[in-house]
Amino acid sequence: MEINQDQYQVRYEPDTATVTCSGSFRLTGDGYAAITEILNAAADAKPPTLILDLTKLQFLNSSGINTLCRFAIHLRKHDTTQVTVKGSTAFPWQRKSLVNLQRLLPGLRLEFD
Repeated sequence: MEINQDQYQVRYEPDTATVTCSGSFRLTGDGYAAITEILNAAADAKPPTLILDLTKLQFLNSSGINTLCRFAIHLRKHDTTQVTVKGSTAFPWQRKSLVNLQRLLPGLRLEFD
C-alpha cells in the first residue's frame, strides 16, 4: 500500500512490516483517512514486529499527531505485536511528540538517529 502526494509519502511494506512516512503532513479533517487506513492495515496484519519509520517526516500538525495517537490506541488490541517507532533528532517536534506514544502504548520502543 502506498500514498504518493507532492508534499508527503506513506508506504507500507508487508514483507518487512514497515510503514515509512516522509515529507510534511499538513492535512486537515478527513485528509488523514487514507493514512489511517494504511496504519491500521499494518497493525491488523498482526506481525510480530511492526516498524513505523518517521525519520524523514519533517512536519506533523496536530491532526497528524492525533492520528498517530489513535494508531497507538488501535495497537493495544494487538498485544502480540512489538512496535518500534524510528524518529530523527533533526526534527525537534519528533523528540517532544513521539514520547507521548509510549504513554498510550507502554511497550512501544522509540529509536532516534
